[in-house]
Amino acid sequence: MRHKKGEDINGWLIIDKPRDIGSTQVVNLTRRLFNAKKNGHAGTLDPFATGVLPIAFGEATKVLPYVTDGDKEYEFLLQFGASTNTDDSEGEVVERCEKIPTEDEIKQVIPLFIGKIKQTPPMYSAIKINGERAYKLARDGQQVDMPEREIEIFDLRFLEMNANRQARFWVKCSKGTYVRTLGRDIALKLGSKGYLQELRRTKCGKFLIQDAILLEKIKNMVHIDDLSKNLLPLETSLRDIADLAVSEADALKLKQGQSLSPKSYQVQQHLGQEMVAFSQGKLVAIVRIEERRISPVRVFNL
Repeated sequence: MRHKKGEDINGWLIIDKPRDIGSTQVVNLTRRLFNAKKNGHAGTLDPFATGVLPIAFGEATKVLPYVTDGDKEYEFLLQFGASTNTDDSEGEVVERCEKIPTEDEIKQVIPLFIGKIKQTPPMYSAIKINGERAYKLARDGQQVDMPEREIEIFDLRFLEMNANRQARFWVKCSKGTYVRTLGRDIALKLGSKGYLQELRRTKCGKFLIQDAILLEKIKNMVHIDDLSKNLLPLETSLRDIADLAVSEADALKLKQGQSLSPKSYQVQQHLGQEMVAFSQGKLVAIVRIEERRISPVRVFNL
């Protein structure tokens, strides 16, 4: 008889990712530590970046888009006076510049980067060009025109300037924002060159740096009970979606992919929206409220 590999583990593990390890490596490592059947991450962090990396286990992988599509917050350290081929400290310096902006000059350009703006992502990124990852093409020496994209910067703040020709910033931005590109473009607007020396994500969707645990601490835990204490419930990522209490009979229908009649529930104010259906305190499904039916969007086997 063939045994299934791994355990059924559901929930979120919020890792404070250290530098010099990739997001996929963190996924693989935590899957082994928990002996879990399935897990995945929300919002890739480059190896040089640190901070909030949400890891979804089991049924939580069904709601990864709700976290990945959420707003992100970062702190970053911009090094003036040079540019690299990756727009971060991992790359090779390709150009130098003597112009180092003042604090006043930096503060004057910040408003130009708030709102909906256009970005040209770096060649060293995971964006696919004709089916190939851009970073792979770049490593192969191919020059590719990266497509411009619109992103949104909700807030951008200058925090401090230090003696090493570096400026620290905080940014709140939309999905798809390349902070490396933002730093590069700020430097260019100031008549200088720049690349990111440090990048730290402090918020991803609903998860904050305060929710995160150091990867090294997780690695040093021996017992599965100790590991499991660090898991957050699946519904933690759905805190901003309204709840809908359904009967046991209707919960069964939803789990079978069937729609419900909205007549039995007070949902008129949620028409066109999604809600989180619970039955007897257990998460059942994410549902969409329509005029004539309540339809299951994601069903959970918990």
